[in-house]
Amino acid sequence: MGGASSSEQTAETETPAFFTQEELSKLKSNFETGGVEKVKPLIEKKVTELDNTELNIAVTGETGTGKSTFINAMRGLRSTDPGAAEVGTTETTMEPSGYPHPILPNVRYWDLPGIGTTRFPAGKYLTEMKFKRYDFFIIISAFRFRESDAKLAKEIKRLGKDFYFVRSKVDVDLDSMRKEYKVINEEEELGKIRSDCIRKLREAGFLDPTVFLISSFEQDRFDFNRLNEGLEGDLNNVKKRIFVLALPNLSVEIVQKKNVILKKHIWMFATLSGGLGAVPVPGVSLACDICIVIGAIVHFRKCLGLDDASLQRLAERAGKPVEDLKAEIKAPLLGEITPDVIVRLGWGAAVVTVSAMEFALDFVPVIGSIFGAGSSFLMTYKLLSAALKDLTESATRVVKVAFASD
Repeated sequence: MGGASSSEQTAETETPAFFTQEELSKLKSNFETGGVEKVKPLIEKKVTELDNTELNIAVTGETGTGKSTFINAMRGLRSTDPGAAEVGTTETTMEPSGYPHPILPNVRYWDLPGIGTTRFPAGKYLTEMKFKRYDFFIIISAFRFRESDAKLAKEIKRLGKDFYFVRSKVDVDLDSMRKEYKVINEEEELGKIRSDCIRKLREAGFLDPTVFLISSFEQDRFDFNRLNEGLEGDLNNVKKRIFVLALPNLSVEIVQKKNVILKKHIWMFATLSGGLGAVPVPGVSLACDICIVIGAIVHFRKCLGLDDASLQRLAERAGKPVEDLKAEIKAPLLGEITPDVIVRLGWGAAVVTVSAMEFALDFVPVIGSIFGAGSSFLMTYKLLSAALKDLTESATRVVKVAFASD
């Protein structure tokens, strides 16, 4: 439940995302002996591995703590949306139920039955819930953390997995206080709730527990962003990538994080689309595999929440007309991506004069030295960079309009 070491962080900045030094050495060796065509299978294998990487997040706690609502919130869904976890005032979950992310189905949230129920006593809980399946656990309480929560956390810790204490429904607590006292000091009352949770956990044997206070209906308030940052920081490089890309676009900061991650994928798409067999795009002085280029752009658009379904969900969550959000997206990014769209947006024309030397200056040195001289790779890389820039700017404007942020 801590961040990466300084050496790990340095390694991540000096090498392309998700490759080990051994894999990079093999890439270079294969390129030197067989060119781009010999490197492509290695890149295809890595892309497949990334696409197939699973992230399984278990959400548990006693009945009525808001597990299902939390799962829906993390997936950018409301309880009435297709595929949403069932929400109720009684125990609606009788066995582990997995809910895939609507855009990245390899990210799956698991709604577990409440611990301590007659059917699932604490002593048998982890065995029944298939403990090894999950990357980490989120333990939710809507009131105070109870003995059963503490027992579960200790067992999770003993078995070497991370867990997080989440106190939900703090918006309900504050509203109840306002009804009774009319005027309250919100910061002071939240401090009391946090202190009470920490005191109970210390009594249960946790020396320095961290508790996140959240409302699943008001993710821009309280500790929701802090929780997401904590989860992100404790994941390895590959799983961190898919966790961030799966977050709903609730802030400009999230959009920018997604942009950084997607940038690290561009060189792989460029490798796959460049090389032998590449053909010029009509109207653009660029040789590439247009199917791969268009597929990459569509992928970027979905991850940045600019597809129709994501925009509709965001509009409903923010209480804004979806037309207002779509008006912030650079035309014609909303429609079908075709070679004609690439020409109209000027992505290809803007890069045809870029030199390999300029390219090497803003790219990862290890890979830049291998591919810097390949014109089709270079052109595809710059085209996708321009496309991602336009998509990120559009996503940023959409978020600002949705939540009226500066």
